[in-house]
Amino acid sequence: MPAGVYAQMAIGISVDEVHRARDADVGYMRNVFPLLDLGWRRGDCSRFLAEHGLADTPRSACLGCPFHTDLEWVRLRDEDPAGWADAVAFDAAIRHGSARANADGHPLRGQFFLHRQRVPLDEVVLRPRAGDQQETPGCGPWSCPHPAEPVAKDTSDFAVARCGDVVGLREVA
Repeated sequence: MPAGVYAQMAIGISVDEVHRARDADVGYMRNVFPLLDLGWRRGDCSRFLAEHGLADTPRSACLGCPFHTDLEWVRLRDEDPAGWADAVAFDAAIRHGSARANADGHPLRGQFFLHRQRVPLDEVVLRPRAGDQQETPGCGPWSCPHPAEPVAKDTSDFAVARCGDVVGLREVA
């Protein structure tokens, strides 16, 4: 890229998630946050979408995000069979981790699962509840937690870290 030329990436992080906003880690990109500029919260976005006939717009998330609620897994399974098959395949592929799963290159111990029931995704008993979509933190390709940020901890034997990192998935020792 020529010096002084850059691409702007508009990222939909709202005021209630301002802690997720950060500068791009690619030299020719500049992240901009139009919802922050507007001072909008998630509720403002939902109202705007409803006023424009788009009330059923789901929040964004990676296909194999460990933050998915049962409602989101059900939607993926029922509305996107190819996406569901990809998530099931990813879940199976991460079962035993890999040597590249951590910074030291040491193999991980235990088994890893995308769903909190700690069984293969295609065997999970999904129990969607009303309001599931608002209950867990969101994640996106430009706004997952980074190592320098606090990591959401669970009281069980796993921690949720960056999306796509095997260390961020649920572990059973």
